[in-house]
Amino acid sequence: MVPEVRRAYLEELKELGGMVEEMGDLAIEAISLAIQGLVELDEEKVKKVEDIDARIYAYDRAIEKKGLNLIALQAPVAKDLRFIGTCLKIITDLDRIGRYSMDIGKVTQRLSGKTHMKKLVSIPYMAQLTMEMVDMAVDSFVEGDEAKLEPIYEREEKVDALYDEIFREVLTYMIEDPKYISMGTQYVLVIRYLERMADHACNIVERVVYMETGEMVEHDI
Repeated sequence: MVPEVRRAYLEELKELGGMVEEMGDLAIEAISLAIQGLVELDEEKVKKVEDIDARIYAYDRAIEKKGLNLIALQAPVAKDLRFIGTCLKIITDLDRIGRYSMDIGKVTQRLSGKTHMKKLVSIPYMAQLTMEMVDMAVDSFVEGDEAKLEPIYEREEKVDALYDEIFREVLTYMIEDPKYISMGTQYVLVIRYLERMADHACNIVERVVYMETGEMVEHDI
């Protein structure tokens, strides 16, 4: 029979993990809304991203407080300590993803009243891959599945390839017609933000590997 104190402690760990999962779901929602807002040049969606980013930040603070309290009061060791440490690292990545989503929203605001130089296809596709990576990373944490490391690296390579492809295409528009320089510069910012989000997704899965095995891995990103 599990002692009451131990049962309460395990419940606290479970709750901590659940909070991280909820924060991850919000990060994915923020990316989705930010890209929808960009495609449609819809500032109402930008406001929704702002609200979600505020909720992500609140989770960041609450999870940090809870994790540090568990360390201070329970003195966890071995895998429990790695679990809590992983939570505290992952929330930094998720918070940054929320901030990059906000940055995309700011691009939408700067483009307000304008018309896209062309129909946006590659950027939403790049965003979809990025969301898949973040979703996979959060699932990896929830399931304790370090086997998602290689699949997420494969997607990260696709995101990098899309970055190069979109950058070259935008640059061509800017060279051929200087009136596109301002808008093209904003597109380049967006794909840079998406690339960084993908990097943060890789960071999360690398932390899961550490949580499960005690081994540190680092991808050249």
